[in-house]
Amino acid sequence: MVWSMSSSPSPRASWTRTLAGALLLAASLQALAAAPENSSAQALRATHQRMSDKLDHSSFGRPVQLDSMETPDGLQGDVYAVVEHPLSAISATLKGSAHWCGVLTLHINNRRCRTASGPQGSEMLTLYVVRRYDKPIDQAFELPFVYRVTNATPEYMSVELMAESGPLGTSNYRVTLQAVALDERKSFLHFSYSYDHNAMVRLGTMAYLATFGSDKVGFTVVGKTPEGQPEYIRGLRGLVERNAMRYFLTLDAYLAAPGPDQAERRQRRWFAAVEQYPRQLHEVDLDTYLALKREDRQRDGAAR
Repeated sequence: MVWSMSSSPSPRASWTRTLAGALLLAASLQALAAAPENSSAQALRATHQRMSDKLDHSSFGRPVQLDSMETPDGLQGDVYAVVEHPLSAISATLKGSAHWCGVLTLHINNRRCRTASGPQGSEMLTLYVVRRYDKPIDQAFELPFVYRVTNATPEYMSVELMAESGPLGTSNYRVTLQAVALDERKSFLHFSYSYDHNAMVRLGTMAYLATFGSDKVGFTVVGKTPEGQPEYIRGLRGLVERNAMRYFLTLDAYLAAPGPDQAERRQRRWFAAVEQYPRQLHEVDLDTYLALKREDRQRDGAAR
């Protein structure tokens, strides 16, 4: 009788074990759900550690590293940077497709941006881009991006914009931003810009860069000139480096002045940042740039 009583658990003991099992299962599921975010944050922190020496001795005069490559089907540029913004401020500023319209239209060739709802509740962002800053808006081509926040925690965030089709034989545009908190006031960013192009576009671009665009260079130093000056990379990688840096500087300028009524302040900051690298990025004077952006705001009736 004593053995029988001790071998049969009481209702309270059974309930306790059931509750403990449920809590353990919930904790396991929560850990599994958090694992991708934690691993992404850890991977980005590991990248920061690996690049720490390059960032500390960057030729950009600030902790910034720029890499580029020719992919099997196109081009990719990556910018890594330590910025003086807490991750909470970056997340608040850059969540939402409307904010990204404000970011991207700082680029001199981006003359309009529209947001809309897409399929299955997705957010769409359509960018109107001219081939040269002085071309009218009716000659702009459209880039329809799908915008989504892929991760958002107090320690890590990731945003991506993807466009399947582009103009003139280009496709698979992808703009991504990853950010991880370093401390209460600093964050580490990885900005990536890439797209694919077909063989005809590739050959046409290379022909342009070898003739009319032969004076255009990127940022990677590949040697020295006979005068002992840095020899910068040219061609396709030089092209993607220039655009990746221009877009990174739009992010930087927008984060420095995120308010809805600070459009011109952001534009002035972007222009000043671009002019720090005149060999690669100079195109127009400040008055011309501000006039173009003022025209865009007046035409569209919005102070981006």
